[in-house]
Amino acid sequence: MWSRFNEGGPNLTIAVMSTKTNPNKAVVLLSGGLDSTTCLAICKDAGFIPYAISFRYGQRHALELQRAEQIARDANVAQHAIIQLDLASFAGSALTDKNLAVPKHDSAEELGTDIPLTYVPARNTVFLSYALAWAEVLGAMDIYIGVNALDYSGYPDCRPEYIRAFETMANLATKSAVQGNRLVIHAPLITWTKSQIIRKGIELGVDYSKTLSCYDPGPQGQPCKHCDSCLLRTRGFEQNAMTDPSW
Repeated sequence: MWSRFNEGGPNLTIAVMSTKTNPNKAVVLLSGGLDSTTCLAICKDAGFIPYAISFRYGQRHALELQRAEQIARDANVAQHAIIQLDLASFAGSALTDKNLAVPKHDSAEELGTDIPLTYVPARNTVFLSYALAWAEVLGAMDIYIGVNALDYSGYPDCRPEYIRAFETMANLATKSAVQGNRLVIHAPLITWTKSQIIRKGIELGVDYSKTLSCYDPGPQGQPCKHCDSCLLRTRGFEQNAMTDPSW
């Protein structure tokens, strides 16, 4: 049954506790963007029952959560949790601090190699920690996250070594793992180009018109077409001889 936990409050309350592992359950981090939606489709295709988790963390592009809700419903996930956080209180990122402009470019070729201003400190560590807690409560031994280390903005918490390190930590830190139920962090997109991600999603029937990747969308979710995320997404569709259906 699809349900949403705690849309308005500061904390997540789980109504049903589980003391046994269930190898068919998986927690999927779902932002409403292209990568996480593809990751959800891959999780389902692998035979898992997905439990989606999204975050309202003070991001300026919080419209993505409306897309995440629709995508979760369409995918018939078992449950969809939306967690309230306040990463904006630390500022320091153009995604959470409205005093900082989201960097814009004319083409993906202009993107540099430095970590951009859209990096949100410790975001994936915080998100994965919540996913880990929920997975243990559910008795799930698998977490899916749509991070990518090729066509991405250079975020340090999207690299394979980071995912491996978090998985190691998770298996040291949880009662479930200590009792012999090893948790696995799946990052199926991590070595793929955006073009390959889109190709896989199309193969699995993903409707990309429902996704929102833009860091600075208009009031109705119109993509700005010039932020890092928009440019990388556009190039991925172009390399598949396609036009982005969200435009």
